[in-house]
Amino acid sequence: MSTSISLKDRLGIESDGESGTDRLRVLTPLELEWKQRIYDRLLEVADLTILGSLEKRKARTQIREIVQRLFTEQGAPLALPQRQLLARRIEDEILGLGPLEPLLSDPTISDILVNGAKSVYVERRGKLEQTPITFHDNSHLMNIIDRIVSAVGRRVDESTPMVDARLADGSRVHAIIPPLAIDGPILSIRRFAVDRLGIADLLRLGTLTEAVAKVLRAVVLGRLNVVISGGTGAGKTTMLNVLSGFIPSTERIVTIEDSAELQLQQPHVVRLETRPPNIEGKGEVPQRELVRNSLRMRPDRIVVGEVRGAEALDMLQAMNTGHDGSLTTVHANTPRDALGRIETMVSMTGISFPIRALRAQIASAVNIVIQVQRGEDGRRRIVSVQEISGMEGDIVTMSELFTFRRSGIDADGNIDGRLEATGVVPAFHQRVTMRGIDLPVSAFALPGGKQR
Repeated sequence: MSTSISLKDRLGIESDGESGTDRLRVLTPLELEWKQRIYDRLLEVADLTILGSLEKRKARTQIREIVQRLFTEQGAPLALPQRQLLARRIEDEILGLGPLEPLLSDPTISDILVNGAKSVYVERRGKLEQTPITFHDNSHLMNIIDRIVSAVGRRVDESTPMVDARLADGSRVHAIIPPLAIDGPILSIRRFAVDRLGIADLLRLGTLTEAVAKVLRAVVLGRLNVVISGGTGAGKTTMLNVLSGFIPSTERIVTIEDSAELQLQQPHVVRLETRPPNIEGKGEVPQRELVRNSLRMRPDRIVVGEVRGAEALDMLQAMNTGHDGSLTTVHANTPRDALGRIETMVSMTGISFPIRALRAQIASAVNIVIQVQRGEDGRRRIVSVQEISGMEGDIVTMSELFTFRRSGIDADGNIDGRLEATGVVPAFHQRVTMRGIDLPVSAFALPGGKQR
C-alpha cells in the first residue's frame, strides 16, 4: 500500500464537503472570471450588514444559497463541484480572510507567512513548506490586511507601514507594506495554540526527559525565579505554559503579555495585556507600566510573557522583593547571552548602573535559565538547564545541570542526541527539599549514576 501523502493531506485541509473538490486547488481562468462576476453581483443584491450580524454558520448558509441562485440566473458554464468550490471561496472572502481561511482552520499550522500576493508559506512541525494559496494581486492582499488591522482599531498605510494586530482567536499578526516591503505587502501570522500542551506531551515529543521534568516541577513549586531563553519559534511560550502548570491553584498569578498567549489553568489568574498607540499615536500602555502596576495587585507570582525592553529592570526588582517563583522568557541563543540581553534591556531605562551592581542584582534575582532550541529537524527541545550560582568578581557564575549531547543525524534527517545530567547537584536542592518537595539527588546523576 502506498504511503505517499498528498499536499492536501499534509496541509490537513478539509475538502469541500459536497463536491470533494480540494479547497486549495488553483482556480482556472474561467473559474476566476466567474468567481469575480458572482462576487460583484452578490455585493449588489445582498445586504452584507445583515449577513454580518448573523451567526457565522447561518451567514455562510445564506451566502451559499444566494451564490448558487446567481450561478443559475447567470447561466454559468460550470459543473456543480466547481460552483460549490467557488461558493465556498466567496464565503471566505466576505466573512473571513479570503485565501487564508483554509490555513487558519488547520490546527497543525503554527505560522502563516505571506510574501506578497503570489507566495504563501506555512510552518508545520518546525519546517517551512510552500502552499498553492495565492491572492489575486497585491490590492487583494492589502484588503485582507486592512480587514485584520481595522478590526482591532489599527490602520496601515504609507504613513504607518508597519502594524501589529491580533486575530479573534488570539493569533499574532504582523504586517509591513510598501514602500518598506519592496516586493509587495508582507503578512506574518503566529498561530494561537488552541490545544494546551502539558508536561506529558513534551515527554512524548522528546523535548525533555523524566528527570528534567521532575527538576522543573521542583523548581516551580520551590518558588525559584526562572528565565526561559531561546530564539524565535523555539518554543519559549510553550515551555512557559507548561511550567506555569506546576503553580499551585491556591496562588494569585498576574500575567503580563504583549499579545495574550498564555493559557494558565489556575482559578486565580489576572491577565494583563499591553495596548499599542491608537491612530493618533496616543494611549499606549507598555509592558513596563503593567509590570509596575502588577506589584500593587498583591501577586504571589508574576509571569511576563517576554521581556524585551525597559521592563526588565522592574521584573528584576519584583523578583528581588518578595515575588519569588516568577517566570519570564527572553530572546537569546545561550543562557549566558540571556543574561547579557537582560543587562542591555536594563540600560534601555536610561538609568546608569555600575556593571557589578547590575550583575549582582541579576544573579540575586534569577535562579534558573532554561535554554530551548528548534533544531534543523524542526523539533523543539531543551538544550540546557543552568543554575545561577553567584558572582566571581564582575562575572555572574552559572552551573550547567543538564545539557543536550548531540551524536549526529539519523537516516530520516532527525537529530540524534539526549538531554543528560552533568552530575552537578544544584545549590537549590536543599531549598526545595526543605519545603517538602520530593526531588531525589539521583535526578542529577550522570548517565553512569554518579554525581560530581
